[in-house]
Amino acid sequence: MTQGLQSVFDTRAGQRGFRLNELHISGLACVAITVFYLAEVALLGVPAAGAFFGHSLGIMGFALMLATETLYTIRKRSTRRAWGRMSDWLRFHIFTGIVGPYLVLLHSAWSFNGLAGMVLLLTALVVASGFFGRYIYTAVPRTADGVMLEESDLQRQIAQADAAYRRRMAAAGSKQAPPEPRVGSGLWALLTRGVSDLSFDLRRAWARRNLPADVKRQASELDSLLRRRRDLQRQIRLLQTARRVLALWHTIHIPIGIALFIMAFFHIGAAIYYATLLK
Repeated sequence: MTQGLQSVFDTRAGQRGFRLNELHISGLACVAITVFYLAEVALLGVPAAGAFFGHSLGIMGFALMLATETLYTIRKRSTRRAWGRMSDWLRFHIFTGIVGPYLVLLHSAWSFNGLAGMVLLLTALVVASGFFGRYIYTAVPRTADGVMLEESDLQRQIAQADAAYRRRMAAAGSKQAPPEPRVGSGLWALLTRGVSDLSFDLRRAWARRNLPADVKRQASELDSLLRRRRDLQRQIRLLQTARRVLALWHTIHIPIGIALFIMAFFHIGAAIYYATLLK
């Protein structure tokens, strides 16, 4: 199973090494499910939550959500026997945490009343919290096995990036040292690092727009090294802040998830009682 997880989430496309991550795969899965759902709507109308098709969506969605809540946690606590890399299990956790709630949403037949409506509200909160958690999680440097890196590890990687940059510049006949990146610190820098990355990429792309093709390739390689160095410097600056925010996120995300599953089990019990036992 772990080899299957790794092969799915390490899929690559295109000649530039574009990597499909768990968000891309989850989006593709949701698109495929939507096409299948719309075909059902075109043939028979919006499927009722209690009908066979609606029930099937709910069962599959809840099974994936249950896998989201349990499998990754079990893997984190499995210290004696490690079944696959933590990074792969996290990707699987995110995949099921997106596709499962989407199936449950389709199962609802767009009715948000009563207990079912509360379950959907909590589901939306958990998913939104999960997206935020993933964003913060990626700010904390880790190994493939999920072990947090310390500042000394990051400094060593920066030295390696500097050496690679100098080798590349020496090959081009220059001894120029890598420029010091502009990186912020604190909570605001942590929350806006995506915007900072986009701004950096746009500035570098604009600077390369009129270069000859061969020079542009060399500039792109240098930009990749600079981007790597910049990311490492920022991880050092944001390391403690990201850890504190991630710890706070856990204290909020986990109780919401527990409340969601308590209400989901009540909803399932009520559905079985009213739809089956009373007939």
